[in-house]
Amino acid sequence: MQNLIEEEKAFFRAIRFMKKMQIVNSAYWINEQLDGGKSILAEGAQGTLLDVDHGDFPFVTSSNTTIGGVCTGLGIAANRIGKVYGLFKAYCTRVGSGPFPSELGAENSANWCATKSIEDEKNIYPNVEINNVNTFFKGIALRRKGNEFGATTGRLRRCGWLDMPKLKYACMINGVTDLVISKADVLIGCHTIEVCTSNKNENLHVYRHFDGWMECTLEDINFKKYLTFIEEETKLPIHIISVGPDREQVIIREKQ
Repeated sequence: MQNLIEEEKAFFRAIRFMKKMQIVNSAYWINEQLDGGKSILAEGAQGTLLDVDHGDFPFVTSSNTTIGGVCTGLGIAANRIGKVYGLFKAYCTRVGSGPFPSELGAENSANWCATKSIEDEKNIYPNVEINNVNTFFKGIALRRKGNEFGATTGRLRRCGWLDMPKLKYACMINGVTDLVISKADVLIGCHTIEVCTSNKNENLHVYRHFDGWMECTLEDINFKKYLTFIEEETKLPIHIISVGPDREQVIIREKQ
């Protein structure tokens, strides 16, 4: 009975708090802010390839995760969208089923991630090395180092090399104007880094090899070569580089 009384008090405190909130018609409110010269920052949820219309159907979510979600979700007209920042990892990940041409460990990795938990993986493979010649173990090491586990579910994220055709597709669909690369620091110490440059068919993938880097700075020649290659392939500038988990661990690059 005492618990019920306490919960009732908390409930009514929440009601009083909610009454202080301003209830608006969001589409009108947002457009009024734009008319008043304000800037609106919209953050996309989930990745481009999970988009219900333009993703890897049927391995998609139920909504538009691409730039179109700004129009359908917020009521902002397409001609009012300015900068479009395309955020991508220095390598690729995927949760659950679906095509993943550049996956380290291929089918073995996909099956492993579908059936094992974080605890299973740590118990069975407590020590894995990112430079292991076995691609399955290299994928585990990358997942461990990058903390690639589902934020809510804890599911193992499948890990692999950057897929350039997929990145270029995402840039095209979203009309990306600037790129933001994250988790570049996770690849520190990896002797050889690969990029999938072509997916000619299900069984034939072409890779380009890069020497790894020991630090994520623009003075590191190997790191800079990797960034330059991505910019040349996408024809887009990498404006922001994330080199660690903290907000301050970023490099802002001015346009040349």
